[in-house]
Amino acid sequence: MIVAARAWLSTYDAGRLRADAVAGITLAAYLLPSAIGDASLAGLPPQAGLYACLFGGLVFWIFCSSRHTALAVTSAISLLIGATLGDIAGNDPVRYAALASCSALIVAVLAFLAYALRAGTIVNFFSETVLVGFKCGVALFLASTQLPKLFGFSAGHGGDFWDRMGHFLSGLGQTNPTALLLGLSALAVLLLGKTVLKHRPVALFVVIGGILAAGFFQLEARGVALLGEVPQGLPQPALPAVSRADINTILPLAMACFVLAAVETTAIGRMFGAKHGYRLDATQEFLAIGTANLAAGLGSAFPVSGGMSQSLVNETAGARTPLSGLVAALITLLVAVFFTGLLRNLPQPVLAAIILVAVTGLVQIQTLRHIWHFSRGEFAVAMAALLGVLGSGLLNGVLIGVAISMLLLLGRASRPRVTELGRVPGTTYFADLSRHPENERVDDVLVVRSEGALLYFNIDHVRERLLALMSARPAPPRLVVLFMGNVPHVDLAGVELLLDVAATCRKSGIIFRLAEVHGNVREALRRMGDEHAAGMAEAHQTVDAVLNKWRAGTAVTS
Repeated sequence: MIVAARAWLSTYDAGRLRADAVAGITLAAYLLPSAIGDASLAGLPPQAGLYACLFGGLVFWIFCSSRHTALAVTSAISLLIGATLGDIAGNDPVRYAALASCSALIVAVLAFLAYALRAGTIVNFFSETVLVGFKCGVALFLASTQLPKLFGFSAGHGGDFWDRMGHFLSGLGQTNPTALLLGLSALAVLLLGKTVLKHRPVALFVVIGGILAAGFFQLEARGVALLGEVPQGLPQPALPAVSRADINTILPLAMACFVLAAVETTAIGRMFGAKHGYRLDATQEFLAIGTANLAAGLGSAFPVSGGMSQSLVNETAGARTPLSGLVAALITLLVAVFFTGLLRNLPQPVLAAIILVAVTGLVQIQTLRHIWHFSRGEFAVAMAALLGVLGSGLLNGVLIGVAISMLLLLGRASRPRVTELGRVPGTTYFADLSRHPENERVDDVLVVRSEGALLYFNIDHVRERLLALMSARPAPPRLVVLFMGNVPHVDLAGVELLLDVAATCRKSGIIFRLAEVHGNVREALRRMGDEHAAGMAEAHQTVDAVLNKWRAGTAVTS
């Protein structure tokens, strides 16, 4: 379904319109200051954040399958842009903006390609453990970029987390007391709002208060940096002026932005879908991400994604359908066309406070504690992703996170659990003998289960475990049964493994049989054109049925 909005527009009613309008107004009040702040993180002028939410928001609602996901510029992607493009663009702000817009267009192309390939399941390959560590690293990196602004002095010129923190600590003597007092006051109000007035537009009131304070107390004359002029009106939609070499240079950045956008947007949609009882189409979300980034890239903005905090505000405010996102985009349009002049006097320490509080949700202490108690190994993986961000920068941090996720997946798939089964007393059911020692072995019979697909990169492990279990028996078994109910797929190497084990057993006078073989595995065995393989492909054979048939054959032979 290309236009997901058809599903809910056909049954739309006036009651939903009022709820969506209220939610859209509330969302816009929260979205505007965060968009300006995230544009600052990306190293772009504030209007870039407004354009991203405006142009992306005008189309995202049409294609997304989630009813509550709000499109936004996110801190993780913004930091990724800001930490990467500075070295590429040098000191040329025009080229910097063009590269940021081009990144959004590449994200759009990648999203459209993922949609065309129906690749909605690829986001499941990225470990949640890695993402938790990555987000914590992003939050700490963010703090290192904003603390100098909060204290009223220059943020320096790039570097990793340790470089930035070194710059901050060495520059504490340059602290502007007025800027620090203003920033800490804004920080206190925002934190109070986050705990007492959850999901309310407290940031908007802090922005208004900061602008009023700048004029009333003449903060610029006291050395407090202000946001500066924000152009009024809208840009002419156009392709960014970049070369083929530029595209090749920023391709890794765009791919990292796409990964973050895909994972974040689908995770948000699944969370709300489970809560409100509707199904998220992850593949459809690729189309929504693609159209939103296409619009953002043509509109002089930068990559956009589903925003967690913005979506929570949207849902809490009573959104019923994605139409609330359109309402928020239209309000952003009014601000961009008529009211950007009001933003000039926004103090930078206030903006830094907004950014710091907005991303505190990235540090998931409770989740980290849960991972620690669940598995020290998983916790080490999260810390590796965190340290990768802090020590190698955000782009390398994303790539390290992706690499760790892939290695975890391959590691688990390459060593499927192979265990002996025993009969559950009083039943015909066979279960894990190592976990349930009370289960009974059958005389002269070894029953083994492999827990995973049999593929070219794990067959050596399966063979070694199977032979080890056979050797561990006091006397060689007369019958070996491999339970295949947990083996959904075999490739050519997997079939050859089964034939090789069967041949090894025959040489030793041992009968080898399969039980509970799935249909596609039976078809793979038959395609080998081997009589032994075809003989193993018998359908509807439980372990107990194999044993009974073997006993009957043994009795006849006797």
